[in-house]
Amino acid sequence: MHYSAAMNGLAPPPSAVSQPPALLLAAGRGERMRPLTDTTPKPLLDVRGQPLLQWHLQALQTAGVRRAVINTAWLGEQISTRFSDHFGPQTALDKREALSIFYSHEGRDFGGALETAGGIARALPLLGDVFWLAAGDVFAPDFRFDAAAADAFAASDMLAHLWLVPNPAHNLRGDFGLSPEGLALNLPPQSTTPRYTYSTIALLRAELFAPPWCDIPPGNPQGIAAPLAPLLRRAMDNGRVSAALYTGRWTDVGTPERLAELNATAPSP
Repeated sequence: MHYSAAMNGLAPPPSAVSQPPALLLAAGRGERMRPLTDTTPKPLLDVRGQPLLQWHLQALQTAGVRRAVINTAWLGEQISTRFSDHFGPQTALDKREALSIFYSHEGRDFGGALETAGGIARALPLLGDVFWLAAGDVFAPDFRFDAAAADAFAASDMLAHLWLVPNPAHNLRGDFGLSPEGLALNLPPQSTTPRYTYSTIALLRAELFAPPWCDIPPGNPQGIAAPLAPLLRRAMDNGRVSAALYTGRWTDVGTPERLAELNATAPSP
């Protein structure tokens, strides 16, 4: 197994703070971003002066998260070379405030990405019972990885808490509904209830990746590729997924045009 960091593949020690660890998804090929992604993984594309993935790392470190796992596949060695094993203060005095980084190298282990659920299941040995999830190709500079939200989720019986966003032009139909009580809804196709787009930012519980919700063996030793949406929909049908609407800046940086638009727009003060 090629879980790696500064500890030669060993799982990191429990965090000394209340924030759960985070998993950043960075394994995708980025087909729609070609030719930009032919030589650079999408999470390392420059957005307003720094790699796209660095925006999440900064937000996590600022929020007090002290451990992050990054899954990689396409050109993954560039990501681990760029960020190494920690992000944040460099001095010995302040290094306790840094974000330790570990890697789940799907490309090295299995020759390619394992999709979202497969990648999460693979990385679970490096995570805890509750963890943050964010896609490495999303720009959400206003999002706060709030410890209070993590505490509330950990105290609940939910399997997932999703942040939804107003539907962008490329996903006008949306993904999931949102009940007045704050539950995510797996709406039938004919439903006229408003849908929102899943931001790809969430809090998840490891239990979601075990039966009856998921059949992938612990740690995904066979490298099974599987999407996350069917697991979420199954849990929604059982009232086990909560959600909230996020209205800050958010862009799925999925095409060269969206990337160019971001870089042409002056950041807000």
